Amino acid sequence: MALAFVVPGSIAQLTGGYLFARRMVEGLRALGRAVTVIELAGRYPDADDAARASAAGALASLPAGTAAVIDGLALPGFVDCLAREAQRLRLLGLIHHPLSLETGLNPAEARQYAALEARLWPLMRGILCPSDHTARTVIASGVAAHRVVVAAPGTDKPGVTVERKPQGQLRLLAVGTITPRKGHVLLVEALAGLTDHDWQLTCIGSLERDPAAAAALRRAVAEQKLGDRVALAGERPPELLSAAYQDADLFVLPSYHEGYGMAYAEALAHGLPVIATTAGAIPDTVPATTSILVPPGDVAALREALRQVFVDGRLRSRLAAGAALAAMALPDWPTAARRCAAALDRLAA
Repeated sequence: MALAFVVPGSIAQLTGGYLFARRMVEGLRALGRAVTVIELAGRYPDADDAARASAAGALASLPAGTAAVIDGLALPGFVDCLAREAQRLRLLGLIHHPLSLETGLNPAEARQYAALEARLWPLMRGILCPSDHTARTVIASGVAAHRVVVAAPGTDKPGVTVERKPQGQLRLLAVGTITPRKGHVLLVEALAGLTDHDWQLTCIGSLERDPAAAAALRRAVAEQKLGDRVALAGERPPELLSAAYQDADLFVLPSYHEGYGMAYAEALAHGLPVIATTAGAIPDTVPATTSILVPPGDVAALREALRQVFVDGRLRSRLAAGAALAAMALPDWPTAARRCAAALDRLAA
């Protein structure tokens, strides 16, 4: 079965969604599958004329019967052509999380994306989701449950046990593109009340994808006088991320929503305790034995969770031990690719 992955822009971009798509393509090819990658032009998810033209041209170029996996971020570009092309192609959706749940949208924008997705998702043969949480959301919108399959991302398990010090300066790590949804500003506000403790925070993630969010984060760091404690490191390729996880003592990212949370899973794979929120799929990805989860947007609860792990070395050790156990249940990328192949075969049949 011919297979195409359709993504907005370059698939080499360093966000969780693009990393998932790229690793799935690599894994499927390693299994002997013939996979074509189509990189769309234009602006997404607020699709412009160039995006719609690129989307229509991409599907029109595919032979009849091709299975085409459309990344959910690109879906608004297909609003004019999806119904027509669904009659001759095996169209599938890779839905990381609903566009309507992106942090920062005004109510009208959120309603617009929700209506668009509710109209376009059912036109596809099936939907591939990274988590049960996202799958439930898709099904609730009107897609039949038998047309929705969960295939979680893999992890780069380091294969080594990292011994972390029980005392001394704590090295905090946050991995995620600097966008409002990831909660970096909230994290800085929480840490501003904990300057009597010895900690350093490294934030790894693009500072260019959302310039306004990056500016707000830099402003928060400056206003809280945390410039000597918070490092905004920008993007790092996957092959350099493992060292960052191994060097850290604690992973913290107070997202307002996650459709899965690849960075959290990678933290567990490296035996890191996690401080996060109860938003979206995070509680499914991050077990209670590995983490302290607080309500999204609650700076006081986040500060208290951080304070607990700062002062209680035994708590950190217990959560780290829980992470090491949880990591055993996480799939590596070859396993994730095999599960993805089975899911795609089922949906496209």
